[in-house]
Order: sequence, then structure tokens, then C-alpha cells
Amino acid sequence: MTNLETPSLRKTVPTQVVAVTVYGDQALVTRRGVVALVGVERELVINSLPVTLETDSVRVSGTGTVGVSLLGVSSDRIYTTEPVAERAAQLIRQIQQIEAEKRNLQAQIDALALQTQFIEGLREKTEEPFAQSLSRKNLSLSETLDFLNFLGSQYSEYAIASGDCHSQQQELDKQLQALRATLHNIQTPHPKESFNLVVGVEVAGAGEFELEVSYIVNSAGWTPLYDLRVDSASQSVHLSYLAEVTQNTGEDWLDVALTLSTAKPGLGTLPPKLEPWYIDTLRSRSLQRVLPRPSLPTIAAAPAAEAMFSQEEEDLADDAFITAEHIKATVAKQGSVVTFKLNGGGNIPSDGAPHKTTIFNDDYPCVFNYVAMPRLVSFAYLQANIKNSADGTTLLPGKANIFRDSIFVGTTQLENITPGQEFSLNLGIDENLKIERNLVERHVDKRIIVNQCRTTYAYRLLITNLLNQETNLKITEQLPVSRNEQIKIRLTRIQPQIPLGEMGILEWELNVLPQERREIYYQFTLEHPPEVTIVGLDM
Repeated sequence: MTNLETPSLRKTVPTQVVAVTVYGDQALVTRRGVVALVGVERELVINSLPVTLETDSVRVSGTGTVGVSLLGVSSDRIYTTEPVAERAAQLIRQIQQIEAEKRNLQAQIDALALQTQFIEGLREKTEEPFAQSLSRKNLSLSETLDFLNFLGSQYSEYAIASGDCHSQQQELDKQLQALRATLHNIQTPHPKESFNLVVGVEVAGAGEFELEVSYIVNSAGWTPLYDLRVDSASQSVHLSYLAEVTQNTGEDWLDVALTLSTAKPGLGTLPPKLEPWYIDTLRSRSLQRVLPRPSLPTIAAAPAAEAMFSQEEEDLADDAFITAEHIKATVAKQGSVVTFKLNGGGNIPSDGAPHKTTIFNDDYPCVFNYVAMPRLVSFAYLQANIKNSADGTTLLPGKANIFRDSIFVGTTQLENITPGQEFSLNLGIDENLKIERNLVERHVDKRIIVNQCRTTYAYRLLITNLLNQETNLKITEQLPVSRNEQIKIRLTRIQPQIPLGEMGILEWELNVLPQERREIYYQFTLEHPPEVTIVGLDM
């Protein structure tokens, strides 16, 4: 009986990552590799796959010039110890080099200290002779000042140079600390854990075969990120749709076909099942075991991947390679799932750090309008109203950095914006639209009419448009709202005329011409019994 470990029966397939689809907290990785078969192989092995791999998710397929049947897949957990001698020697050389730099810096510091001591000694020794020479007028004032300036400049120069050397030493100490920690870690034996995949095969003959394997890995994900640049002159918004991809899966994704998806494979295909929701009295419940809360179902273990070439595919494989079709980068939506197939090769190392990649850039026309609440702020806030085009791309929820005419305004959180949907961006205060709010009347009627005290209030708002263009402005004011039936509030005068809204809200929508000055006036009365004390009337 032939040993299964004979190289001709078990062959290792060198593979590399060629495509990755990143989900919210997982990723689907596709590897490919080509192997020359002689026709007697029974197993194909793929080595050193990361431990973040979900073994139940493994799927295999292949193409080639020879008919191959894929019988099944199994996984082996492997523990190996990496050689550290070369890496340790490299770290030791780096440590020695930095220590030598530290010694050189210390020598410079010592030399500067000697020079500083000499300058201080020179100052002490010449202090009395200089005073006597000045009193006898043997030295001019300019000569004295030149000498003092020389002492001061030299002392300052040595102090600054010494400070620079100390700063460089501190930076070198940080580098040494990091290098020594790394050296300690690699000199401490840590077995490296990985997976080997073993694919059972039946081979019809000799030829080349390209094996493809795909699997889900954890410790990966992506989030949308936006840069929104508003151009006031052209009244447009330039939107950069970015993705922030992170992964710490244990394998680097270098020059891969990168796809981003909003699908959630980890939630399974079946909706959760509701369990009975029991309630009871406090006494009887205390005697019973507390029932656990229902949880989401887990995904059932997928069977080992099994694939067979059809006879038609085997006949075609005898003549030529079957190559994969190149798919152009596109944005697609199927149901609620949005996918982005990115142009160019993706390069995302397994370092856990965020890596930004651009999905697309586009310009959107916008309409500006202003909103103001003069009771709180005497300036108006600029807003840009934007409409996503009907055939545009869904903008997923994510953080957005907002720039107005190249000036950073702040950040906001975009909600899910579908094609054809309108949304607004707040762009901060515009000081070119000034609003003054003045209390012009506060009259207390000293007559008590039907056992009621009455106070009249009136406000005048002055709006000045210092912009060179007409603006749409919505001004919101409010009247106090009574929470006691004994307190009555009545709107008595208002100009321009608008209806009183709910909760005492007054809203005017104005078109203000360039350099125009507009006025709003309103008056209301407050009535209450004399014995009632009003609280909360902050005017």
C-alpha cells in the first residue's frame, strides 16, 4: 500500500490572495494558485492560512487543462515556531547603533557644559575689572556692551544646543524602549498558529490546474467616510465617498481586487424565532428560575465543500485554460445590499490600522438658505440643500468632514441617503447676515381688569444682508407657553403677518436682497391673577 504522505499523492499548492470582499465586521477572501499535476495526486494542500478563518465557510473550485474532481475539504490546525535569529540580530544592530548615537550626543552635551562653565567663569573674573575700568573711563560704553553681548550670545547658543541634544536623546530613548520590547517579544518563544486546508481530489491525467479557495475571516471591516466640500461661488458640493478599511486577520491584502459590501453574512438567513414572553406576580416569580432572554439563532455548520466538474467542462479543459472574466469596477444594489467593486488594486496590510480608499467623487448642485434663532444667536446659520440624483449611488450612514470654500467647518453624521432623496448640510454661522433682536416695549398695566394683571411685551428684529446676493432666510422666534390655566398669553400684533404655530413658535420665511435691511415686529400680552407669581419668564 502506498503511503499517503508520498509527495506524488499529496501536493502543496502555492496560493496568493487575489480578491477580498469586506463586510461590516468580516471579509470574504479568495485565493488562487496553479499546480502541475501528474495524475496520481489524491490531496492538494494549502498552507499557512490565518487562524481568523471560519472553517465552516471554506469553499473550493478550480479550472485547468486536466479533468479534476474535488471530493471535499478538511482543515488542520498547525503550530510552528518562527526562526528569530536573523530578526533578533537585526534588532540588536539597531539598538547598538542608537546607543552609539546617544553616546555621541552625550559627548556634545559634556563639551557644551565645559564651554558654558568657561563663559560663566569669564563673567565672574571680569565683573570687577570691568566695573573699575568703566568708573575710570578706560573703557567706552559701546565696548562694554559688545563684550556683554558676546557673553550673552555665547551662553544662549550653548544652552539652546544643549537643549536640542537632550531632546534628541529623549527621542532615542523612546526608540530604544520600543526596540528592546520587540527584541524581548521575539526572543520569547511564541508558537505561531495557522490552518492548513486539505482538498481531496481525483485527477484524470497530467496537466496544470488552478485551484481557487474562498473563506470568511474575522477581524476585518469597513465604514463609510465622506469629505464634503461646498463651493459658494458655483453653489455646488464636491462629495468624496471614501471607505475606511481595517483588518487584523493575519494575512496582508496586497494588490487584490477589493469589494466593499453592506451585506451581513454573520446574521444568517433565517429570521429570529420569538419565544413566549412570560409575566407573573413578584412573589411567584421569585420562586421560579428566571428564563433567559431569546437570542438570535446561530448559523448551522456548513457542510464540507464538494464540487465536481461536468463532463462538458472536462472536455473543454482538454483544449485550453478556462480563465476568469475581468469585471469592471461598478456600484451595485440588490435589495438592501450595496456593493462597491473598486478600480485598481487594493493594498490593506494586516496591521489593525484604518486605511482609506476612494469609492468615487462627484459634484452635486445645491441650494443655499439661512436659518436663524435670534433669541439664542444674533447670526444666521448657512445650510446647503442637496438632492441625490435619481440614478445616483446610495450614501450609506457615516461620518462626514465638511469644508466650506476650503475652510474646515466641522463634522456631521450622514444618514442613509437613497437615490433621489434630499438632504441638508449645516455649514455654520455666516457673519454677513446680521440680526439684531431688541425688546422695544415692556408695559405693565397698573389697572387690574377683572382680577387680572396684564403685561405687554414687544420685540423688533432688524435683519441686514451684507452679502452680494439675495438670500433665503427662515427666522424662528417663540412666545412663552403657559403650563397653568391661570396664565394667559395672547399674540396681539405681528408684522409681517404669519400664523402662530404650535408651542408658541413663530416662523418667517424671507427673501432678503443684497445690502437690504428688513424689520420684523411682534407683540404679546401676559395675563394672570395678582396673587400668582410667574416663573420661567426669561426674556
